[in-house]
Amino acid sequence: MARPATHIWRLGKWARILARHGALRGIQNDPNTPVPVKRLIGFFSIGTVKSREPDYAGAFREIGPAAIKLGQTLATRPDLVGDEAARNLLSLQDSLPPVPFEAIRKQIEDSFERPLEDIFSEVDPDPVGAASIAQVHKGVTTDGRVVAIKVLRPGIREKFEHDIATYEWAAAHLEAMGGEARRLRPRLTIANFKRWTNSELDFRREAASASELADEMRGVHGYEIPDIDWDRTNGRVLTIEWIDGVKISNMTALMEAGHDLPDLARRLVLAFLTQAISGGFFHADMHQGNLFVKGDGSIVAIDFGIMGRIDRRARQWLAEILYGLITGNYKRVAEIHFEAQYVPSYHSVEEFATALRAVGEPMRGKPVSELSVGQMLDGLFAITRDFDMQTQPHLLLLQKTMVMVEGIATQLDPQINMWDVSAPYVRSWIRDELGPEAAIADRIKTDVETLLRLPDLVRRIEDRFPAKGGAPEPPPLADVEIFWERRHREVRRWPGYLLAGLVGGAAVWLATFAGLLA
Repeated sequence: MARPATHIWRLGKWARILARHGALRGIQNDPNTPVPVKRLIGFFSIGTVKSREPDYAGAFREIGPAAIKLGQTLATRPDLVGDEAARNLLSLQDSLPPVPFEAIRKQIEDSFERPLEDIFSEVDPDPVGAASIAQVHKGVTTDGRVVAIKVLRPGIREKFEHDIATYEWAAAHLEAMGGEARRLRPRLTIANFKRWTNSELDFRREAASASELADEMRGVHGYEIPDIDWDRTNGRVLTIEWIDGVKISNMTALMEAGHDLPDLARRLVLAFLTQAISGGFFHADMHQGNLFVKGDGSIVAIDFGIMGRIDRRARQWLAEILYGLITGNYKRVAEIHFEAQYVPSYHSVEEFATALRAVGEPMRGKPVSELSVGQMLDGLFAITRDFDMQTQPHLLLLQKTMVMVEGIATQLDPQINMWDVSAPYVRSWIRDELGPEAAIADRIKTDVETLLRLPDLVRRIEDRFPAKGGAPEPPPLADVEIFWERRHREVRRWPGYLLAGLVGGAAVWLATFAGLLA
């Protein structure tokens, strides 16, 4: 575990990079930023030449691979980083210079403990893509199948582990300052980021996610997941079916191939709704580089490192919220927020419904080309602040994916209306899941499960309250602090206290000195 001084050193180094790119100006000017944070930013920014126009994406790219991933996560949190930063971070591309092929060869051979030639008859030494975590090479298996080989960058797990530990430390201290910082729950944001990256850094998990999603989408026409080559997949190497297709962002090639672009847009939206609402398990990285269109018109998704999950009850709430916004039933949407305990009960349902109406009405009945997603999000985040609504990270991930899907669908068909495409599907799902038949089936299932648990419940009660006899239960013992453990803890802490005092004192001195110069 890193010492506080190590975390402070890393944060200071990153703060200077952010300051040079003008990426700390918004935080310093935000009235919700805690005063100690502003002082530390001023201290670490001393001597930096600041860019006039903030470049958040450039700063995160310079800091390193973990920061690139964190920046992409923060792009979904305008409530946390501000609207300008979130928009800029959306342009953050996860690309780095490739690792030399000899290092990739060694990574493959070490992970399988076999020569490369025993696994693949051919591997193109030039990668088709190089990102912060891995790079992809085209290859041919020993039995003649063309595949994509995704290989983890050497040393990347250790790098992420160190950086995430500092993110956790910083988030905990920020949240401890209370106020708006506590409501935004930065610790939970970093916890989710850690969980996602841990999944991305283990290619067995990514392969399992692809396999699970393929099972969920098996009955959906025109949406495919590549097959996994499990014999050539482990924690550091992922081998999947090679896809011959056109990137969904290449409109010219799609039209030349004779594809129906409005139909592609509609099918993409419905595929996302099927994953999120019906299955509760969705591909959460559906940007243009991860979607291809095959010659027969099928949409193929790749890269399953970031996946989202929503339990059944939350999916029911989500479907009702979407349908309520589509139909203008803001009262019901407000009630769901209170039922889900997203909004504290001391607020008024009616007032929350009116606030939702102010956001929803301008969007209804208009094509996406006439709507501003930024303005809509501004309104929604303003509502969360006004009604003390805590951040829901699982919904933020869903929201981020929805914005991605909406953006691609709009490029394919500028006249698409997301509400019109979504309404029939959501209405059908609500009827099937929340109608009278579904309610009766749920009640029967719940009651049967309760009856089946009764024998186990009786056994546990007997274990907890046995018949009299045998040795008596010992009384609870007092919690006594061990003296030498306390001394050891105090000795270990004092350098951290000293460093904190020095940093704070220096910050105060600099602030005073700056005031005298002014």
